[in-house]
Amino acid sequence: MRTGVIIAGGYSTRFGEGDKAVASLAGTPLIRRVADRMAGVIDTLVVNCRPEQTAALRTALDGYDHPVTVAEDAECDEGPMAGIMTGLRAVETEYAFVAACDMPFLESALIDRLFDRAAGHDAAVPRVGDGWFQPTHAVYRASAMADACELALAEGNHKIIEPLFALDYVVLGEDEVCEYASLDTFENINTPEEFAHAAERLG
Repeated sequence: MRTGVIIAGGYSTRFGEGDKAVASLAGTPLIRRVADRMAGVIDTLVVNCRPEQTAALRTALDGYDHPVTVAEDAECDEGPMAGIMTGLRAVETEYAFVAACDMPFLESALIDRLFDRAAGHDAAVPRVGDGWFQPTHAVYRASAMADACELALAEGNHKIIEPLFALDYVVLGEDEVCEYASLDTFENINTPEEFAHAAERLG
């Protein structure tokens, strides 16, 4: 059994008015596009969000192929690491794929590969380009990563990559990544201009 976790609790300040997660991208809510991209390789979905987002996110995910659990932030404004921790605490499987809510070009073949590579370890994370890790496009042993996030936050460290270094993790380099996906899989949408460009590509 595999779980997908979508982190949707950010305020998306660069996007402007409205919640980016439920904004219509070529006719489909952005978060639904992300969820649909991973549907073929997961069995259940967890969405992390702020309490005031829950109703709209549930509407956007109505009729989804798998059971959906909403994991609300106990405190807002704690950053993406806290969102990952909250989402992973709601996971009932050993491993979970974590993605941001603004990544509509996810490739399921790479997600599947990440699950395979994570087996027996605490995490499998891509590292591409100039050595950049992709912590919001990675598979984690849910309990281990949640504990690592909790420890980092308790120490006042909010760098999203920091918990990874407390784990037994494997790296998928760019060559391996490109066997399963284009680098578009890591693309996220932050501004109205990027949103419009993505809509053209998907439309």
